[in-house]
Amino acid sequence: MKLKIKEILDCIQKIAPLSLQESYDNSGLIIGDEESEISKVLVCIDVTEDIVNEAITTNCGLIISHHPIIFKGLKKIVSKSFVERVVILAIQHNIAIASMHTNLDNSIQGVNFKIAQKLKLHSTKILQPVSGMLKKIVTFCPVDYVVEVRQAMAVAGAGDIGNYDSCSYNVKGIGTFRANDLATPFVGQKNVLHEEPECRIEMITPVFNMQSVVKAMIQAHPYEEVAYDIYPLENSFQNVGAGIIGQLDVEVTENEFLSSVSSIFGTDWIRHSARINKNIKTVAVCGGSGAFLINTAKSVKADVFITADLKYHDFFEADGTILLVDAGHFETEQFTKDLIVEIIQKKFPTFAVLKSEINTNAVCYFIKK
Repeated sequence: MKLKIKEILDCIQKIAPLSLQESYDNSGLIIGDEESEISKVLVCIDVTEDIVNEAITTNCGLIISHHPIIFKGLKKIVSKSFVERVVILAIQHNIAIASMHTNLDNSIQGVNFKIAQKLKLHSTKILQPVSGMLKKIVTFCPVDYVVEVRQAMAVAGAGDIGNYDSCSYNVKGIGTFRANDLATPFVGQKNVLHEEPECRIEMITPVFNMQSVVKAMIQAHPYEEVAYDIYPLENSFQNVGAGIIGQLDVEVTENEFLSSVSSIFGTDWIRHSARINKNIKTVAVCGGSGAFLINTAKSVKADVFITADLKYHDFFEADGTILLVDAGHFETEQFTKDLIVEIIQKKFPTFAVLKSEINTNAVCYFIKK
C-alpha cells in the first residue's frame, strides 16, 4: 500500500493541528515533497544519522520524529554539524522528514495523554488550557433548513464542548432582505423587500476548524448569499494546552509512586524534591521541559508533578506542598513513538508503520558499581 506523505501527516494533524505549535517550534514537513508517495514510514523521537540509515535499510520514504531536526535556520549545509549531515543524507536518499512536536504536546490526545495512559490516570484534563483559540460562528437560516445546516457545521468541527458535541443555540426571528436585478433569490422576488422566518444558529469552534466550518455551512445553506458573523472568545479551550492532570484509582505512598515511575519510564535515576509525607492521588504531568507549569500544578492541588529538565532552584518551588519529579526528557517523551504509530495505524490499518529500534537519548548515566 502506498500513501502520499500529505495523507499521513494530515491524519496526525487532525488530532494535533500545526496551529497548536509554539512560536519557536518547527513542526510539520521539514524535508521532502508532501505529494510524494511512500510505502513505509519510520517513527522516532529524534532524527540522527543512525535513524536515517535505519530508514534507508528498511526502505522507509518518510521519517516522523517528535523533535524537529531543524530548529534554527541553516545558512550552510556542509557536513560540519550532525544536523547538516542528517539533512544531506536524507536528501541524497530521497527520504522525507517531518516532526510533530509542540502541536502534539498541546493536544489533549497528544504526548501527555499517552503518559497519563501509562500511569493509568483517569478523569484527565489539560493542566493549563489556552485562551484565544475559540471563536463563535453565527449564521441565519430558513427554518426548514436548520437541521441540515447545523449538522454540516457540526461534522466540520463546530459545537464541541468538553464531552459534548453538536452544541448550538438557536433563536427564531424574521430576516429581511431585498434582491437586486443581478440576484437569484432562493425566496422572495427581485426588487421587493422580503421577510423570511429564520433561525439564528450559534456554535463554538476552535480557530483551526473555522475554515472547514464556514465552507460546510455555505455548501449546506440554501441562500445565494450566506450571512454569518464570527466572534472572538476569551474562553479557555479545554482540549488544548500544556500538561495533563488526572487521578490514580487508589492513592499510594510516595515511595510506591516513585518506584512505579521508575518502572514505567524505564530509568533507575529519578530526581525529585523533598518528600511531602502524604499519599499520592492527584498527578500532573508534562513530557519534556515543564518547569513553567510548577505553579499551575500547585494551584490545582496536584500531589505530584512529573516532568523533566528541572534546574536546581526549580526544586525549591515545591515548598513542601508538592512532590516534583524529574524523570528525564527522553524518558518522559519516549511513548510519543507509540502514539504516532497508533494514530497512523488507526487511520490506515494496512500501511507499514515502523517504530525505530534506535535509542536516541542524548543523556547517558554513569552507575558506580
